[in-house]
Amino acid sequence: MAATAGSSICMQTRPSVGTARFSSLKAISLSTPGRNFMSFSLRSVPAGLRISCAAKPETVDKVCKIVKKQLALPDDTQINGESKFAALGADSLDTVEIVMGLEEEFGISVEEDSAQSIGTVQDAADLIEKLVEKKA
Repeated sequence: MAATAGSSICMQTRPSVGTARFSSLKAISLSTPGRNFMSFSLRSVPAGLRISCAAKPETVDKVCKIVKKQLALPDDTQINGESKFAALGADSLDTVEIVMGLEEEFGISVEEDSAQSIGTVQDAADLIEKLVEKKA
């Protein structure tokens, strides 16, 4: 395992296996005999480390436009993947309308359980890509 200076990370596998803590990390490279090589790059995140499967930028942009339209936000309102629906003024009915707009735009059907887990634009974009891939 190789590591260089930068942020910090705590990796924990299973409670019975143990915990490894690395301080001042910028990049981690892992390899296992007979397995593929994995490499991670880290950046400082104030609230901690967040790992997600990022949706395509085009998907995030479409979701941003739909959110702006459904919430009747001014054109100069800045929305990105980390934008939270609640912070943009969306209540539960607004969120339902956003999900309906996403279903129509992308030709998908979002289950109620999945819809309740959507809190940010990125959450919605990731779910959309997962559902579109599953549909194909």
